[in-house]
Amino acid sequence: MMIVFVVTGLLLLLVGGGMLVNGAVGLARGWRVSPLVIGLTVVAFGTSAPELVVSLNAALSGHPDIVLGNVVGSNIANVLAMIGVAALFTPILIVGRTVRRDGTILLLVSLVFVSLCLRGTIDRPIGVLMVLLLVGYTVWSFWAARRAAASAIADLGDEIKEASTKPWEAMLFTVGGIAGVIIGADLLIDGAVEVARLAGLSEAVIGLSLVAFGTSLPEIATAGMAAWRGHSDLAIGNVLGSNLFNILAIAGITALVVPVPVAAELLAFDLWVMLAVTVGLSLMITVRRRIGRLEGAALVAGYGLYITLIVSPGTI
Repeated sequence: MMIVFVVTGLLLLLVGGGMLVNGAVGLARGWRVSPLVIGLTVVAFGTSAPELVVSLNAALSGHPDIVLGNVVGSNIANVLAMIGVAALFTPILIVGRTVRRDGTILLLVSLVFVSLCLRGTIDRPIGVLMVLLLVGYTVWSFWAARRAAASAIADLGDEIKEASTKPWEAMLFTVGGIAGVIIGADLLIDGAVEVARLAGLSEAVIGLSLVAFGTSLPEIATAGMAAWRGHSDLAIGNVLGSNLFNILAIAGITALVVPVPVAAELLAFDLWVMLAVTVGLSLMITVRRRIGRLEGAALVAGYGLYITLIVSPGTI
């Protein structure tokens, strides 16, 4: 039954997240908000809503180890699985200064995040700092890359163009999407915690693997579809934005609600894996500027190895 809860929760997160984005974009278009504003607010929030809701529910339900496990595991999955899958469809070419700039910012934010985690707890003052950094980054990016961001959002194509402009339809999709995400998150947390107990795995490991991958499925699917349609560069932008949001918004907002302790497993291994793959991504962006199918296969294989290491007792 717990496995049924997990599978149902993941499906509701996937479907609910898609409905939320569709409905919210429809509302924004109906209100005649610019595509840039849609991309920077509604789309960004909608695609990251599963991670945020899962983390908040986990913290409030007394399972704080899942919170940072979800953040760290999602960032690892985004780089290794998401970019790897996109590169397997078609080689990714890194063009423009905006991507390289945001890659550097992500690396700096990741370094700060790891140093804060070494304190042992992400408390409310740190949460306030993270949220302020996110607001500052968003405002700065808005003014620094208006045209580039508008072009990237326009390339989302069908998801925005097909969104309904009828207010009642858009509202229905939005409310239904939020309900799906919340219910799915509840089922996922309940099922994942029970599966962890029965399998003898820690909640941190479940957060790093099952929950992190499950909440990253919308981004991974989007990356594969973008690459299939010839927009593989969007996968890089999606990873950079999602990983920044995971650290600054998800960890930050959750810490505002309840202080989040840092599990020993994260400090010993997973935080450093996250930092290593972020460094590797920055090098690929700034030095190589191309991620081919061979690199994509290596990234996917690396994610498989990582999951094997964290779920197999005694391997790390």
